[in-house]
Amino acid sequence: MAIADAAAQFAATVLASLQTRVELAATEVEEHSLRYFGTLVLTLAAMFFAGLAIVMGTLLLIVTFWESSRVVVLSVLTLLFAVAGFLLARQARVRMAHQPKLLAHTVGELGRDAELLQPPA
Repeated sequence: MAIADAAAQFAATVLASLQTRVELAATEVEEHSLRYFGTLVLTLAAMFFAGLAIVMGTLLLIVTFWESSRVVVLSVLTLLFAVAGFLLARQARVRMAHQPKLLAHTVGELGRDAELLQPPA
């Protein structure tokens, strides 16, 4: 009976550990989704107002220089917007490359669990 009790205790320990790891994974997924959703909302709002400001500023410059040099103003603004778009896209790519991996803590904990369950050498 001692072996059956030990096996039952071992199974209970493994299941409890697995439950803890699944809960940790669920928490990590929830945190990531909330963080991404909040960032998305703020980014969309910022893009809307920045776009509105850019359109209004562009119209103001075009109206101001309509008679003298509207083609030069349009050319300079087009170049400025293209450079800004390129730099922002590059920065977004760098940020995406340096984000923490999803479920990194869970994977680490599962690795430690596997090490603890290995028989001593």
